[in-house]
Amino acid sequence: MEAEKDRKNLEELTEYLLSRIKDLEKENIALSSENKKLRDTYNQRIKWLEDRIKAIEYEKIRLQRELRKLRNEIERLRSMPLLVGTLIEVIDDHRAIVRSSAGPQFVVNVSQFVRKKDLIPGSRVALNQQSLAILEVLPSHKDPAVLTMEIEEKPNVTYSDIGGLKEQIREIREIVELPLKNPKLFEKVGIDPPKGVLLYGPPGTGKTLLARAVARESNAVFIKLVGSELVRKYIGEGARLVRELFALAREKAPSIIFIDELDAIGAKRVDSITSGDREVQRTLMQLLAEMDGFDPRGDVKIIAATNRPDMLDPALLRPGRFDRLIEIPLPDYEARIEIFKIHTRRMNLDKDVDMEYLASRTEGASGADIKAICTEAGMFAIRDRRDVVKLIDFEKAIEKVMKKLEAKSKGKEPVEMYT
Repeated sequence: MEAEKDRKNLEELTEYLLSRIKDLEKENIALSSENKKLRDTYNQRIKWLEDRIKAIEYEKIRLQRELRKLRNEIERLRSMPLLVGTLIEVIDDHRAIVRSSAGPQFVVNVSQFVRKKDLIPGSRVALNQQSLAILEVLPSHKDPAVLTMEIEEKPNVTYSDIGGLKEQIREIREIVELPLKNPKLFEKVGIDPPKGVLLYGPPGTGKTLLARAVARESNAVFIKLVGSELVRKYIGEGARLVRELFALAREKAPSIIFIDELDAIGAKRVDSITSGDREVQRTLMQLLAEMDGFDPRGDVKIIAATNRPDMLDPALLRPGRFDRLIEIPLPDYEARIEIFKIHTRRMNLDKDVDMEYLASRTEGASGADIKAICTEAGMFAIRDRRDVVKLIDFEKAIEKVMKKLEAKSKGKEPVEMYT
């Protein structure tokens, strides 16, 4: 009996111990899982804190830079103002002759922070107010009106958009494009490339259009202005604009200067009575000097356009300034056919529209007149609620536009009203 009791107690103890071991194993697994979760959370927290510390360090560096920048700005604002002078001559690496804004000339020291290659006679410099030492070289001044003359975006006009001017296109390409793209060819032949070209002819024949095509096809900087932009109220302002215009062209070389309506500034010089006429003549003389003065223009070409070549001063028309005069005449029969094809290539035309017939009906019309005829024909079709332009629309448009031309030739301008 005693042995049986001991065996039974041993079995109960064994069963209890096995159950306890299972409970401890489960508890160990749960604690291990909890420990892993806590470790992952701890690692994530540590990583977030490390990233936060890095971000704060970057922000600290940025704020320190901003603080230094603001301190420098405050110091610059607290410093004495600088005088503006003109550099006359460089004596050596440490001294130069300058002319102050008040007029007198001084021998001054040059700061070691100024690059010697920037010290060009005639450039503007900033001078210390007390010692007059050169502290920096200022950029050259240019009138905002001159800077806006530079064409940033090339026009969307190509030579294929110009009808009936094949010979004129060939000549202007020889004068403008060829010297800029292949200057060595002129060196081999032994001649100087032409400097400028004057386009003249009746209004609406394509002079400005041809210049816009040159601006697109050439890789040069294109500077455009109208002659009247150089006419200024105050004495010397027009001449100054001309000087700055050519200075800009030389800086941007290779470049092309296009002067439209040249007769506004280049009319014949006569005994002037008013101060306005004298100022225009002074501007013209500055233009003549820039076009053919002592300073070489380099890769700067000039294209000018006018409707009145008979009004221009003879000094403008001599070789050396405008080496070639190109007449842009009214289009002939073949040219009118080409122009009609150009202006109608995007129009929805009826099959009865004949370009040769339209060209025969528009003798004496310019390219601008033909464009107006095409526009008017489209308007007649729109008025009749049609999306196809018929021959009858062109006949109405020709009658309307040519009637105006006849009235102009007789000295009267009719007033057209839509009916």
